[in-house]
Amino acid sequence: MPSLADALISLRMHFGFDDFREGQREVIGAILDGKDAVVVMPTGSGKSLCYQLPAMMLGGATVVVSPLIALMKDQVDALRSRQLPATFINSSIAPAEQWARINALRRGQFKLVYVAPERFRSSNFVAAVQSIGVSLFAIDEAHCISTWGHDFRPDYLRLKSVLQSLGTVQTLALTATATPYVRSDIIQQLGLSKPETFVSGFDRPNLSIDVVQTETEREKVARIKRLAKTHDGSGIVYASTRKAVEQVASQLQQQGLHVVTYHAGMSDSARVKAQESFMAGQTQMIVATNAFGMGIDKPDIRFVVHYQMPGSIEAYYQEIGRAGRDGLPSSCVLLFNYADKNTHDFFIEGSYPSSQLVQSVYDALSSTSLKRIELSAAEIGKRAGAANEMAVQSSLYLLERAGHIERVAPSTVSAPAAPAGGVPASATAARRARHILMLDNAPSRLRVNPADVTRRAALERRKLREMIDFCYTERCYRAHILDYFGDRNHARQCGTCGNCVPTSGARSPLTAEVLHILTSYQPTVF
Repeated sequence: MPSLADALISLRMHFGFDDFREGQREVIGAILDGKDAVVVMPTGSGKSLCYQLPAMMLGGATVVVSPLIALMKDQVDALRSRQLPATFINSSIAPAEQWARINALRRGQFKLVYVAPERFRSSNFVAAVQSIGVSLFAIDEAHCISTWGHDFRPDYLRLKSVLQSLGTVQTLALTATATPYVRSDIIQQLGLSKPETFVSGFDRPNLSIDVVQTETEREKVARIKRLAKTHDGSGIVYASTRKAVEQVASQLQQQGLHVVTYHAGMSDSARVKAQESFMAGQTQMIVATNAFGMGIDKPDIRFVVHYQMPGSIEAYYQEIGRAGRDGLPSSCVLLFNYADKNTHDFFIEGSYPSSQLVQSVYDALSSTSLKRIELSAAEIGKRAGAANEMAVQSSLYLLERAGHIERVAPSTVSAPAAPAGGVPASATAARRARHILMLDNAPSRLRVNPADVTRRAALERRKLREMIDFCYTERCYRAHILDYFGDRNHARQCGTCGNCVPTSGARSPLTAEVLHILTSYQPTVF
């Protein structure tokens, strides 16, 4: 077995670093000792090295399960730039090329392969993975396997059976945000037996955290302009919906700011162009939904603004973690208005439909007396008497998971996996392009588990309440977050957040410039 001394030599040779970052040495040591491990490291702390370095040292191949195609490509491009043998397999490449890469793995031409969790739906693909000689099975964004996590993805649930099919393959699960309960659930869902658990400090001391109570949209825009004018680097502005992204970006552009947009309703080419412009520093700000950011490694992001509050503290901390990766001071400002809760209530209602609605959607499909149905979600909703199209889409997803229907899309259309038991907004075009196949004949009882849907909805509402509590807290924001994640090794006051220093940063009195913006701003109706 290679030693840590060997790892240091490999670190310098392959990655050009003289030493490990905090937490990396212990994790890599456990991997080289042949142990399974669950690793929680903050965004930007170097989680990926914990499997990339062992991959270069161990015999066989390392399989990395990653949920985003763009993230896979970025990581593989970075490895190839260092002349390291890595590749990826996902729906962005043709089937023939997928099998060519699998054969290359069998021949030992690649040491590391990134794989989308959806690939494991295919028994042929699972058999192919069994044939390549896997030495390490790494699961990135491992919180996605937990039904208690903030970004649950059902395709991750197949990984336990995949691991069992591979025998005694060494397993590494990694995430940036996981409460103690979620960490325990990850271990259970993967079937790991007494893995080593490593939790690096959640604290990012260079991030200044503040929550600003706002009454109007124009005040929010004024705050963003103030941050843009007082920070030299770039910034991310997160908004909850595509419509909000477009409207906020328009208002910022009218204020003379250089802004691009990013959301799942844009074409692939438009998203790539926006991301490249932002990453290259050609644009100071990107206004985006939470579809943007995973795997983004831009060191000079000086501020992250939440135009509306996110739905959970996990999501919030993951998103602000994209700021200040170079270790320099950066501002994280949440522009809070209690009315923004309504958007999350709508999402929760749409993602977790009642058992009555699921039955109504199924009855609407059955009433067509067709085996192959070509109806949009809006048309199905009309037949089912449902006004919330998102809830109809989620009902179709639940019916498909239960095996009552199958949605078949043209080969040129693919949709990402649904988070948290619901259906992702980014799949809208794909959903409408799908044909629905009826798989059974009007069963007396649907196999959808309403208790599970109700439990998930209750969990999301609890997380939303915790997020609102955070926005109203009068104690140190940093301490509040660290306590939430079970990190007790911190001071009661950080001395830099908006509650510890209430007269600094975004909490200071409005300047004449900001007052001018407020009085000249022409609001858009949301």
